[in-house]
Amino acid sequence: MSSEVEFADDNQAFLDSQQFQDIKAWAHEHLLSRIEELGAEFGRWSRTAIRQFVDLELDSFVRLQRIPINDSETRLIGEALTKELSGFGPIEDLLQDPAVEDILINGYKHVYVSRRGVLQRVSLRFSDDEHLLRIVRRILAPIGRRLDESNPMVDARLPDGGRINVVIEPLAIDGPAVSIRKFRRDPLSPAELVQLGTFDATISQLLEFAVKGRCNILVSGGTSSGKTSLLNALATFIPESERVVTIEDTAELSLNHPHVVRLESRPGGFDSTGVVAIRDLLRNSLRMRPDRIIVGEVRGGEVLEMMQAMNTGHDGSMGTIHASSPRECLYRLEMLAGFAGYQGSEVSLRRQIANAVDFILQIGRLSNGQRRILSVTEVTGLNDSMVAMQELYRYEPGVGPNGEERDRWVSLGITPHSPKLAKFRQALQKLNGSGHV
Repeated sequence: MSSEVEFADDNQAFLDSQQFQDIKAWAHEHLLSRIEELGAEFGRWSRTAIRQFVDLELDSFVRLQRIPINDSETRLIGEALTKELSGFGPIEDLLQDPAVEDILINGYKHVYVSRRGVLQRVSLRFSDDEHLLRIVRRILAPIGRRLDESNPMVDARLPDGGRINVVIEPLAIDGPAVSIRKFRRDPLSPAELVQLGTFDATISQLLEFAVKGRCNILVSGGTSSGKTSLLNALATFIPESERVVTIEDTAELSLNHPHVVRLESRPGGFDSTGVVAIRDLLRNSLRMRPDRIIVGEVRGGEVLEMMQAMNTGHDGSMGTIHASSPRECLYRLEMLAGFAGYQGSEVSLRRQIANAVDFILQIGRLSNGQRRILSVTEVTGLNDSMVAMQELYRYEPGVGPNGEERDRWVSLGITPHSPKLAKFRQALQKLNGSGHV
């Protein structure tokens, strides 16, 4: 067993070495010259055929050049070159790993990954910035997005539903900055989120009543706090007979629902023509006979159209917003409306917000990477020119008998007052009377 560990350690040490990078770059140049001799037919080869070609050529190259590496090291270089020619080089395995949520690259030497909300540096690296850019352009090629000095920032949706953001020189000072966000192919269901501890069964029951009762819900939280996953889960409670329109900057939502129309904004061309903003899509969606409208992220002038939709017959609509608390969420709505050119009085705006939003779900990422609903808050109306709220559940972790931290949501004993939940009132009173803490 110890010999296997030593063998794995030796392999990792070789992968981390400059010798590995130098030999791989040298062999890569040799392979490219051989591919040039073969012509365009190479583009039609399967991955298996490419691997066979790499192994054959690499074996010959190592012997002819008398490169001092053993069979194991030759195999490692062969695997890396196969990924280089047919895939996405050093990050290919990370892109295939379902446990990886984010891949963050700060220049060619520094690669970080997020697993279960925890960020860690990995030993992978690129040969140089040109190597990194070559892989990034290969990722962007199917999307048709350009990345060069005249267009040094790209934010795009990947074919598999993920998202890539790239910033290069002269804007990124220490080399290309690449952020890849991955999403599950099968979004988490409410039952799975309960198993993961994001919220408990009682809160799940309340959320089901709120969605089925066509309450308007905002999911509030910070970056990578789980807002999109929670929104996906909430959508599973929407009746199958309803038509749902989703509107996003970069399409990330993957709703488990039979009747979904997905709309995505467009940043515009090189000369800034052809821009289609979320606000434009929201206006247009009102003519598409939606039963519910879901806005991936509210962060601009679309807040006015969203509130108008929520107030004019599109009950049950949902969205996410960046805010650190339910009260901060309301302040942010006011601020965004002001930026969008809202002309009415402050009281009038707050009345619109109070009438539009029924529930605010505050979600956060804890220091250990776990995502938890921190607060379930109902918006109850306007009181002395302020939007009134009542907190129904609050996350207050307890300590177990062995000193371990345990998830706990404290019920404040309040039954939601929204008339939309009238037919669920008896069941809601049972929830509150169940002694839930």
